[in-house]
Amino acid sequence: MSKAVMDWDNARIYLALYRAGTLRGAAEQLDIDQATVGRRLTALEKSLGARLFLRTPAGYVPTPAGELAAAAAERMEQGAEQLLRQMQGIDERLCGVVRLAATDSVARHFLVPALQQLRETHPGIRVVLSTSTQLTNLTKREADIAVRTVRPDSPDLIARHLKRLHTGIFASKSYLKKRGQPEPGTALKGHDVVAYQRALAPHMVDQVCGESSANADVVMEVSNGLILADCVQAGMGLGELPVHVGESTPGLVRVWPERAEPYDMWLVLHSDLNRTARVRAVADAVIAAYGAQ
Repeated sequence: MSKAVMDWDNARIYLALYRAGTLRGAAEQLDIDQATVGRRLTALEKSLGARLFLRTPAGYVPTPAGELAAAAAERMEQGAEQLLRQMQGIDERLCGVVRLAATDSVARHFLVPALQQLRETHPGIRVVLSTSTQLTNLTKREADIAVRTVRPDSPDLIARHLKRLHTGIFASKSYLKKRGQPEPGTALKGHDVVAYQRALAPHMVDQVCGESSANADVVMEVSNGLILADCVQAGMGLGELPVHVGESTPGLVRVWPERAEPYDMWLVLHSDLNRTARVRAVADAVIAAYGAQ
């Protein structure tokens, strides 16, 4: 009796179909044609001696055997990803690609200067910089290094504290000339506020640097820090900005300088990549950038 075998090449195609639910979706994920996905599924079902999907008008629905196969394939995926990270971890070349994730404002004020210096020192390293307010998944290798305001709790990740920073309330000179200074304790009555979208930072819609914004008019909700600073600079309203951003933006005035909200910056990388020379070089450049300011 032959032994059922699931090889990784078929397993990754199976996982794509399991997750996408259609041949077309799986093919797009893997950048192959639909016929190849169909052939690989047939081969896998034959090798396992089980039907893994029900073909329905709505798409491919996994059978109980298919659910078991998905669990096994996901374990194979995790093993393959871990092996790749470990192989990268013993790579001592100061060249190659490093994926770095951060927010746009962090990239502008800290990372770009650091990466320019890194380029001078290690021209063989190419950084792929992604800017987003969404947290990247380092375990799944969406990035090699991330700069975050949240310390992760995963035991697979190494987190190094970079710096404690503060936010403050800022407004443009033109806005304050037109609307005047807000009065503490009035919940910003008579003023306009620009804030992050509620899904990204719920507390920053309801308050600005600890002051309730219940009596204010929230005129704009944005998805990134640079646009928030641009809106405040354009005179659209008060806004809570990192102090280093507000103070370096022309035309802005800090309102109530005694008001400040602290936040911490963390450098995060996967423990398997900590010994990779090019990853360490990028991490050290980021650490130096925060230490210099």
